[in-house]
Amino acid sequence: MARVLDQDELIDRWTLVGDELELAATKRGAAKLGFAVMLRFYTERGRFPRGRSEIPDNAVEYVARQVGLDRTEIAFYDFTGRTSKAHRAQIREALGFRECSVADADVVADWLVEHVTQIERSAERVREHVLVRCRAERIEPPTAGRIDRIVRSALHRGEELLFERVTSRLVGTVRDRLLALVAESVDGNQDDADDGPAILAAVTVIEPAGNTRSFSGRATCTW
Repeated sequence: MARVLDQDELIDRWTLVGDELELAATKRGAAKLGFAVMLRFYTERGRFPRGRSEIPDNAVEYVARQVGLDRTEIAFYDFTGRTSKAHRAQIREALGFRECSVADADVVADWLVEHVTQIERSAERVREHVLVRCRAERIEPPTAGRIDRIVRSALHRGEELLFERVTSRLVGTVRDRLLALVAESVDGNQDDADDGPAILAAVTVIEPAGNTRSFSGRATCTW
């Protein structure tokens, strides 16, 4: 259940302003209250509520007073029904937002690769950038699962781009020597390789924390 808001938050976030009252006035009963609540929620969050539980009770009461209805009318509004879907389309149009298309998702992912993932590797932080970018571009954020896929793709592509940029700055002889440090011998027998076992792949880093992690299935790293 959503937390109770104080009076300042109610006034700041849940007051119908400008054309919002006029838009709500075209509806009746539960549809009127549900529309007004979804409009205010979308204006503040850049997305629609996933259900009644995301909307504070005192916010419903505050909006109900503004549209001249009893707060109990909200119980008759279906947040996933056909009327609600029509309301969502009207709200998007009124606020200048659009649903996230495949092309929109690709553009956001490209932007993340170029401007975010080169310096930020935390999936949670990259996700925050997705939401901010969507709002800036007036795109309704996609589902949580779709955002996760966008983030994973952008992080992977960003890593590949970073490797390419680093590699392009290395002269050929340096690249060859680095590759030789992790290369297997031709027949897969490390002991027969001219330079001995793969040096980087066999490194074991020991730290006091006591946790271990495997590298290339051979070496162990304790962080």
